[in-house]
Amino acid sequence: MDKLKPKLFSVMKTYTKEQFVKDVIAGIIVAIIALPLSIALALASGVTPERGLYTAIVAGFVISFLGGSRVQISGPTAAFATIVAGIVAKNGMEGLVVATIMAGIMLIVMGLLKFGRLLKFIPFTITTGFTLGIAVTIFIGQIKDFLGLTLHTKPVETIEKLFACFESIATINLQALLIGAISLAILILWPKINNKIPASLIAVVVAAAVVKISDMDVNTIGSLYEISSKPPTFQLPKINLSMINTMFPDAITIAVLAGVESLLSCVVADGMIGSKHRSNMELVAQGTGNILSSLFGGIPATGAIARTAANVKNGGRTPIAGMVHAVTLFLILVVLMPYAALIPMPTIAAILFMVAYNMSDWREFVSLVKKSPKSDILVLVTTFALTVIFDLVVAIEIGILMAAILFVKRMADVADIQKWTDLEDEGSEDDLNDPDNIRKKKVPKNTLVYEINGPMFFGAADKFMDISLDSHVKIVILRMKSVPAMDVNALHTLNNVMKSCKKKHITLILSHVQDQPLKMMQKAGFDKSLGEENFCDNIDQALERAEMLQRTMTHHAAS
Repeated sequence: MDKLKPKLFSVMKTYTKEQFVKDVIAGIIVAIIALPLSIALALASGVTPERGLYTAIVAGFVISFLGGSRVQISGPTAAFATIVAGIVAKNGMEGLVVATIMAGIMLIVMGLLKFGRLLKFIPFTITTGFTLGIAVTIFIGQIKDFLGLTLHTKPVETIEKLFACFESIATINLQALLIGAISLAILILWPKINNKIPASLIAVVVAAAVVKISDMDVNTIGSLYEISSKPPTFQLPKINLSMINTMFPDAITIAVLAGVESLLSCVVADGMIGSKHRSNMELVAQGTGNILSSLFGGIPATGAIARTAANVKNGGRTPIAGMVHAVTLFLILVVLMPYAALIPMPTIAAILFMVAYNMSDWREFVSLVKKSPKSDILVLVTTFALTVIFDLVVAIEIGILMAAILFVKRMADVADIQKWTDLEDEGSEDDLNDPDNIRKKKVPKNTLVYEINGPMFFGAADKFMDISLDSHVKIVILRMKSVPAMDVNALHTLNNVMKSCKKKHITLILSHVQDQPLKMMQKAGFDKSLGEENFCDNIDQALERAEMLQRTMTHHAAS
């Protein structure tokens, strides 16, 4: 059962000094990665650079402390950039604060109502396609800094960034490429030399030293961004009914996106460490984190897959790492900004290249393409492509829609209704040992028995009209032993069958109706219309009733 208990409180029972050291190192590395990302995402969102850091610090700490994942790292993400920019342009920063607070409240309510379990309905093909798509997006987004390119435009979309890099390839900075290559080599080779000290930390220190000592013409964090070192302060917005009405649609968008992306990030993280997150607690934590982030000058936050993957790859295994990441960013903001400013951007790009590769799970993707049905491959590839070309929201929406349609088709394909005479021809000699074998049952004269298999729902409702109602037929038995569920469409069709039977003076008998279909029939009053005596517990009782009715009809005809 998904408990509403922060994961931190559970893992601390077996926490060790060794794991604390790993969590601290992982948190510091993630903070180094999160620093330029938080700033860049703040600028893309139409707000000042420090607001991105405020988000990573406040929301990052609170969500790690209260969250339902062991390793989730939260902060500003690319999925929010265009949404936030639109809100700020129309309603200003105060409008964004109100929308984010409302979204946070919605997320808390969703968690308390146990909406987190709905994530299980997202197919594996979608999460796999989405994960690889995010990895490719991260990779493409870092090409500019790795090569030291000077872009002629400021693209936002992934494909636009790729085209912009091709158009500006002549501006390649060989010194930046050299630093990027050195950093990438360290990231690849260092783990073979020493597993205790993270390769990311070595790459950052070495690259920063080389650039500083050699006075190389390479962009660093300090050369690209001017950040205020003022710590986040509490600010209560002016909230009125008019503002709430105006921002309500935007609040829903933020809440849904934050919930879906954070839970998907949790699923990816679970796969990396073999754990299981508490989805409802994560939603509560995301809601609380977003409320406090907005009150301290931040923007909407959610689980960040790249930073979460970096946390895992660098040894983080408990929420302590996420909290250290937030504290580190705070210290960098108010104390260590001059030193953080020395980190070369090609090194950050190299680190994210490795993160993208490690999180991509491309082998699983290739395996699914080779071994899955064409319909699943279509969902997988479409989700991947839409994540890269558009964004996470579009990919999930279209992916789930396609998966749902394909599921309906599959269920409709397996659902059927057949006469027992047809089933007799399909039986094998081995079936004769089965006491329920239809060839051992005696069917009364003028009686037809139909076997229904699979769920009765709108996608297959038309199949249940294929029942012969010829003049010689007096009794029709529908055996529903293999019908686990039905919907209102199927019930409507069944009701039409019953009416047709009554018009032709044919008795309709239902055998072995399972709980869900029976409850639906009772709620709709179908059982009263059909007659409760025509509901039989099993096929033997149904055949006995048919035999009794046949004798009665024969007796009346004779008299």
